[in-house]
Amino acid sequence: MNTKTTVISQAQLDAQFAFCDKISAYWLREGRTPTAYVETYGCQQNEADSEKLRGYLAQSGYTVVQEAEGADVVVMNTCAIREHAEQRVFGNLGALTHTKRRHPAQKIFLCGCMAGETKVSDRIKKSYPHVDGCFSTHHLWQFPEILWNVLSKGKRQFYIEDEPGSIAEGIPQVRDNTLKAWVSIMYGCNNFCTYCIVPYVRGRERSRKKEDILAECRCLIENGAKEITLLGQNVNSYGKDLDESVDFSDLLAEIAALPGEFLIRFMTSHPRDAGKKLFDTMAASPKIAKQLHLPFQSGSSRVLKAMNRHYDREKYLELVRYAKSVMPELVLTSDVIVGFPGETEEEFEETISLIQEVRYDSLFTFIFSPRVGTPAASMDDPTPKEEKNRRFDRLCAVQNGISEEIHESYVGKTMRCLVDGTDKEYLTARTEGGRLVRFTADPKYIGTYQFITVTGSTTWSLTGELADKEA
Repeated sequence: MNTKTTVISQAQLDAQFAFCDKISAYWLREGRTPTAYVETYGCQQNEADSEKLRGYLAQSGYTVVQEAEGADVVVMNTCAIREHAEQRVFGNLGALTHTKRRHPAQKIFLCGCMAGETKVSDRIKKSYPHVDGCFSTHHLWQFPEILWNVLSKGKRQFYIEDEPGSIAEGIPQVRDNTLKAWVSIMYGCNNFCTYCIVPYVRGRERSRKKEDILAECRCLIENGAKEITLLGQNVNSYGKDLDESVDFSDLLAEIAALPGEFLIRFMTSHPRDAGKKLFDTMAASPKIAKQLHLPFQSGSSRVLKAMNRHYDREKYLELVRYAKSVMPELVLTSDVIVGFPGETEEEFEETISLIQEVRYDSLFTFIFSPRVGTPAASMDDPTPKEEKNRRFDRLCAVQNGISEEIHESYVGKTMRCLVDGTDKEYLTARTEGGRLVRFTADPKYIGTYQFITVTGSTTWSLTGELADKEA
């Protein structure tokens, strides 16, 4: 793995913009406006990457559309975290043979984390001849060049070399939502959890410069963003690779000091690097949401060690206790893996007991999925699938009961929420803690903060009504 960080120069970026101009001229000669469809799988970082892909496409003269049928360009931006996600991508990629048969000039690209796996690019080369290009996350900044080569040379393009992780500032973005925005503050991961493919496909940690992040946030706020979510595989590691003395807590505080009415969220925090300074910073600012996603993955210290998580059960619980002591209203969510190789029934019960002690607002739950190339994929795994499914169902039942009880406690409370959209006949809003609220009101309230009184609850959401109170 190449571990050097490369800063993409303005000259290199200008060269990509020149390819955008060539592509625009190509379609001008064709006498029509081309269309493009970008489909995103996986995490918020992939969503942020897709905004850049759409930005490049828009600069190249394409109109972004909502379906692959008839589009001149189709880009599938993929996730490699779980086997099920990969199989779904391959299934959908195979289905594109039909759209390309009906539209032979259509150009199809696969990118993202899956494209960084050698086994995937080899499979694309051999079994998916209708795919015109494949490029890893390290080559996203070169997308105009890749697209132009396909258009001008008529040959398949594979940009999948083990390039150094890069930082490229100034790539145009087309955001799906002007009210809420993703802002990547860093890329890659140094943790090498034994089950995780991310460090191998996204590279080592690279932090953006503080002034670039602040400038992006300032621009978003000035253009109406009410929520900004800071992204990184491990945001708590921010700044460790920079020359300047700044950490994630410092960055949070400086963003919160920007003028305007907005709320900051972030994900994901790794317990290894989270600490009192972070929680104190969150508690001190009304502009930082009292919401924390802090993955614990297992309640067993032995399993955590086998996962290479660099903390144990008690260290994790100490973090949670302190965070809740300075933020009593904290909404806490997490990730958990059931059925890690060698997990015993007793160790699974430790996970259940941790969930019962912490009482998460919600959990993202997964059954262990072996990823080729990671240490866990070759570990002895004697637990039958049926047993893993039983444990998974039990864990979900325990957490759903807790979530339902917590949501019931909201009934009767009045909370300041951001009205962010619609769901059939309802408006939708989010509490500061990220809880979904459905209510009936005039759509004119979308994009504003309003006080909402909660009138009902389910396991996963709340219902409410506008309160007679100014936000």
